[in-house]
Amino acid sequence: MNTVPAVTLNDANAIPQLGFGVFQIEPDQTADAVRTALEVGYRHIDTAEMYGNEKEVGQALREAGVDRAEVFITSKLNNGYHRPDDARRAFDATLSALGSDYVDLFLIHWPLPTLYGGDFVSTWNVLEEFARDGCARSIGVSNFQPGHLDRLAEGSQTVPAVNQIEVHPYFGNEAVRNYDEAHGIVTEAWSPIAQGKVLGDDVVTGIAQAHGKTPAQIVLRWHIQRGDVVFPKSATPERIRTNFQIFDFSLDVDDMRAITGLDRGETGRTGPDPDEFDYVPG
Repeated sequence: MNTVPAVTLNDANAIPQLGFGVFQIEPDQTADAVRTALEVGYRHIDTAEMYGNEKEVGQALREAGVDRAEVFITSKLNNGYHRPDDARRAFDATLSALGSDYVDLFLIHWPLPTLYGGDFVSTWNVLEEFARDGCARSIGVSNFQPGHLDRLAEGSQTVPAVNQIEVHPYFGNEAVRNYDEAHGIVTEAWSPIAQGKVLGDDVVTGIAQAHGKTPAQIVLRWHIQRGDVVFPKSATPERIRTNFQIFDFSLDVDDMRAITGLDRGETGRTGPDPDEFDYVPG
């Protein structure tokens, strides 16, 4: 079994650098996919309230017979529950769905600066409660821009442990990554292969051929060597396995530079702009 490096967070907790994501995996497929991931060796599962599959993640963990303490589980607050009392109820529902009395990491999923009077600081203060109570071992944010993070710093005493943002070769998101690094925040990369868009790029396929690896393995290795936490998702057992097989080779300086050079800036973004995103589930 491959050994996944651990990244130490600013609260001294450790997170496996490679995890398994369940975004866009249907609930009726989630338990099987997570069980496969756990069998392969993943010990980090990333879910969210809005994904609708927290219950199945917990089910898979119990069915796989893996000790809860061995698996790092992340979930995220639903966009419809930013108000403090709503956030408390939503968090309790997450614990119930997972069948656990704690999560290893809980995030504000989106800042939603155009909603709730632009107040995401009071939401963050509630996550600080969860951390003090020990029900969330670590707390962080997702899709926060530097300006959003500055506001958290002004209104709280806790620096987010992580910031989960869109990062891939076509969108390096370097301004946010640099801010995170300067403030002791670990960057987690969602959409790490740009929803598959980078896998046919000539630069990526050429490097893959040279290493005898798949394009996805090359891009995931690029993320790992940059120091970000990454959690590819797939419901296909073979892809779940191959995505885990990225620790038996390294990319050299030229490989890394070539992949980083694919950055297209804002035009490479595949997801919404966090300053404008205002989706709340109906």
